[in-house]
Amino acid sequence: QLPTGLYKKVLVILHDSVLPYMNEPTLMMDFLTVAYGIGGAISLLALNGLFILIHQHNLEYPDFYKKLYSLLDPSIYHVKYRARFFHLTDLFLSSSHLPAYLVAAFIKRLARLALTAPPEALLMIIPFLCNLFRRHPACRVLVHRPGGPADMSEDPYVMEEEEPSESRALESSLWEIQSLQNHYHPDVAKAAAVLNQSLSEMEDDISGLLELSAYELFDREVKKKAVDVPLEFEQVRGLFGKKNDIFAGHFSLD
Repeated sequence: QLPTGLYKKVLVILHDSVLPYMNEPTLMMDFLTVAYGIGGAISLLALNGLFILIHQHNLEYPDFYKKLYSLLDPSIYHVKYRARFFHLTDLFLSSSHLPAYLVAAFIKRLARLALTAPPEALLMIIPFLCNLFRRHPACRVLVHRPGGPADMSEDPYVMEEEEPSESRALESSLWEIQSLQNHYHPDVAKAAAVLNQSLSEMEDDISGLLELSAYELFDREVKKKAVDVPLEFEQVRGLFGKKNDIFAGHFSLD
């Protein structure tokens, strides 16, 4: 049992400053699996070490994706370690051998949580979801299903279900992204509108978007050049401006 602050300090450096120098990295299996089960930021930080053990040392973790799915809550779009979490989640969902119901559950849950996410997180998560559709074409039914639910109460997806296979995500539709097409931030609305068209084969590079901050987003808007907005849609003609104005029939300039 370690204090929360110490857990975080250890897990932040474990994957690159400890495991590569151990003769038997598998000795850390119990520590990392326990840390992964604690929840919150500690679970997010434990993902790095677990990924190394799973990928390089054949660690078997039967409920790994179920636990990863349970980590998806509204805080993931706001936490300090958001970039690290989504970088690893992108790796974990990259395999084409994952069942469609599992990937659909992740897509649907991320989209539902996106309804309350800040703009800087939305500009990252929308291309992230598009990449998942490119890797797993069977999930595109979420976008192209005709006659989706009229409102949230009719959506068959069960948000509270902890088991991805029981969430009924494949029976649902991605109305959340359609809602984001009316987002107040124009860049978010433009990004969400991509799903109205056929996706290209090339995946989007999200590496530059993982650490996008609200400050950078605001700074980008401030530095945009102002565009002159016309206030009249009819070209001004004559002294009084409008073409068929009553004054134009009685007055003229020589």
